[in-house]
Amino acid sequence: MKNFSTAVVSLAFVAASTTLFAPAAMAAKKCEFKANAPDSHQVVRGDTLWDISGKFLQHPWCWPQVWGLNRDQIKNPHWIYPGQIVYFDRATGRLSLGKPVGSAGTGGTVRLSPQVRIEGMGQDAVPAIPSGVIEPFLSQPLIVTLDQLNGTPRIVATEEGRVNLGKNDKAYVSGNLQDGTSFQAFRPGKPLIDPDTRQVIGYEAAYLGTLKLTQAAKSANEAHVFTVVNSKEEMGVGDRLVPVPPTPLLNYVPHEPEKPVAARIVSIYGGVIHAGQNQIVSINRGARDGIDMGTVLELYRYGGFIKDRTDTREMIKLPDEKYGALFVFRVFDNISYALIMQVTDTVRVGDVVKSPE
Repeated sequence: MKNFSTAVVSLAFVAASTTLFAPAAMAAKKCEFKANAPDSHQVVRGDTLWDISGKFLQHPWCWPQVWGLNRDQIKNPHWIYPGQIVYFDRATGRLSLGKPVGSAGTGGTVRLSPQVRIEGMGQDAVPAIPSGVIEPFLSQPLIVTLDQLNGTPRIVATEEGRVNLGKNDKAYVSGNLQDGTSFQAFRPGKPLIDPDTRQVIGYEAAYLGTLKLTQAAKSANEAHVFTVVNSKEEMGVGDRLVPVPPTPLLNYVPHEPEKPVAARIVSIYGGVIHAGQNQIVSINRGARDGIDMGTVLELYRYGGFIKDRTDTREMIKLPDEKYGALFVFRVFDNISYALIMQVTDTVRVGDVVKSPE
């Protein structure tokens, strides 16, 4: 991944000599343009890649496919900024990105201006999805596996026997720090049950705050000394620690999974029964199943089994009915968090999640 101080040429520069979209080259019919797609769209603050692509394409998640991006580029896409314009040339069936600098003829053809951007300015770039919705979920240890739970360091004592710890308080920790110095405190919550296997696949954890190491243990039976940096909730003896994860890249763009995925909704964040657009759900598939940040999956209402009362009375499976899409934004080994992007029905625990068709 490129360093943020590296200068790059944005898509606007590329658009001056090449096109970004070529429907004739699309491998899948599902990435067709809308019949009522606009001639152009000026990017404004508040836009997302999902919103912009949805104005032109039948399926918003097709954006990187018609862009022709490879896997590395999907993980570190070129920036798109407010003020740029996406143009749709209906005669050639092509889209290009640039900035108008005047007419180049009596026909009013718009000439595109090359632009150079610095990756360090990425905070002004258009995000893939509404980042404000998912920011609290990007760095907090919301899901912990059983292995992690058994192996994580834990708070074993507090300064002067205090029941709860707050900012700047001292905590004594036992366990293998794996050379880490900055940690998050969490408390295991409810178990997450796989709808298919009925097995516990993880625990939803309550984020409590962060601590930093101030004195490492000098022997195997000595405690490490930590100081509480910030506290979201009170923490105390028995609470667990995990290393603070690296700051994630928010500008992943939507893409299909590398291999077919069949999953189920495990839980809806907040413990509610139903969910709608812009709410968070967890699914029973993760990195082990080829899912990464930016993976788009489609939502289906699970079609159950009924008896055929007209003939043999055998059990017949009703078809699953598609009703929406998910955007995966945080991935664990066998569980992922996803944002509900668009739905025509309410989302329920147990609903089916599949690769786009």
